[in-house]
Amino acid sequence: MSALLVVADRIVTGFDTDGRPEILIDAGILVERGVIAAVGTSATLRRAYPDAREIGGRGRVAIPGLVNAHHHVGLTPFQLGARDQPLELWFPERLVMRDIDPRLDTLFSAFEMIASGVTTVQHLHSRAPGNSQAVLARADGIIGAYVEIGMRASYSFALRDQNRMIYAADEEFVASLPARLRAPVSVHLSAFGLPLADQVAVFHALRDRWSGADLIGIQIAPSNLHWLSDAALESAAAMAEETGAPMHMHLLETPYQAEYARRRTGGSALEYIDRFGLVGPELTIGHGVWMTSDDIALLAERGGFLCHNCSSNLRLKSGTADLNSFLASGVSVALGIDEAGINDDRDMLQEMRLALTLHRLPGHDAPCPTAAQILRMATEHGAATTPFSGQVGRLAPGRLADIVLLDWNKATWPFQDAATPLVDVLVRRAKPSAVETVLIGGETVYHNGVFSRVDRDAVLREIAAALGSADTPEEAIQRRLASDLLAPVRDFYRGWL
Repeated sequence: MSALLVVADRIVTGFDTDGRPEILIDAGILVERGVIAAVGTSATLRRAYPDAREIGGRGRVAIPGLVNAHHHVGLTPFQLGARDQPLELWFPERLVMRDIDPRLDTLFSAFEMIASGVTTVQHLHSRAPGNSQAVLARADGIIGAYVEIGMRASYSFALRDQNRMIYAADEEFVASLPARLRAPVSVHLSAFGLPLADQVAVFHALRDRWSGADLIGIQIAPSNLHWLSDAALESAAAMAEETGAPMHMHLLETPYQAEYARRRTGGSALEYIDRFGLVGPELTIGHGVWMTSDDIALLAERGGFLCHNCSSNLRLKSGTADLNSFLASGVSVALGIDEAGINDDRDMLQEMRLALTLHRLPGHDAPCPTAAQILRMATEHGAATTPFSGQVGRLAPGRLADIVLLDWNKATWPFQDAATPLVDVLVRRAKPSAVETVLIGGETVYHNGVFSRVDRDAVLREIAAALGSADTPEEAIQRRLASDLLAPVRDFYRGWL
């Protein structure tokens, strides 16, 4: 394979130890066999590698591929009929969501992510019905779709062995329901009752199956404290110790989860999982909205990560994470779009802009994140929460060639003051329309609105055809259950806060 030279007016290679962006002027990136071989001035690299194929050029800015460090599904819940609800009420609301082929579903969101500059995604598969073979088949459909489109993905099937609808035992919930609902709810919950040992076996099977895939990593995802027995927490710790795989865990997303932790443990959810050896450099906490100052200090002390899910926290009434305190404490923070962004899509550029803006506290001297901190969350720090840590998130020799080229004229048209720092302009103004080229492992997977490996229009037509028919009998039952269960679920939490 011949060498490739990516040329741009300016290249954001990463950040220095103080968090300042490192930017090269009139520079190039030499790519060989999917890896960055050299970074330097474009003139020097052209002389040294005269036969290299060249892309980019004048008017272009290159940045590391963005990392969506927290993602779940393809078509959004809202598209499939689940209105935004407080998280605990959203669980029954989501029963209206129709089933769709995992390949089509995954490609749908991959199109949106790549078009906004995302090259790596942390795919957290929250639930799948059936036995181990059914779960593995669905996982392979999802992972296979990422390979098909050429996107880098860290996949995890979430561990979960209790409390599948409310923050109490399934049996307690079913017993509390009107008689007519008990049987259908029991049937629904039992479909997701894969034994804990089988869930652990799924993790190991996927690691074995995808161990040789350049684009794929397999991660551990203990789902959340209320969904995990002590035995499941112990299993997660054992999996991490045995394999060294990184771990991503939802925690303290809502005030109800904080109250559940108090009732179960007498204190903090983070302190409790720390007893199992789970809090350390391999752990990323998803959400963490209701972490206390003591929790933040513990996470910083242990070297753990936070993944900030700004849009999701707002849409599901979970609250606003204290991002400024996390940053001030030295916790490395990643950025995730979760189920969908504020505009019900997977626009990572927009998610960066929202995080930058939401946390600008009132007062002249009040803390607020910088554009550089936000971009670092979406690149280097996001990468560090995945199995690709040290391989992506920066543009440097030896790193994988995951590169995004932006048409700077489109990002700034019709005018932008030249004295404004580049990263500030990027985070505040860049939109997917400015994303010209996306390279993953040195391969151009997206250029000028066209995906090189997959026909986007054909996939969208397949999705439209698949969902254009009436509900199946099973889907109709689920839709009725969604309506019937909202009141009982709401009643369960009365008086919690």
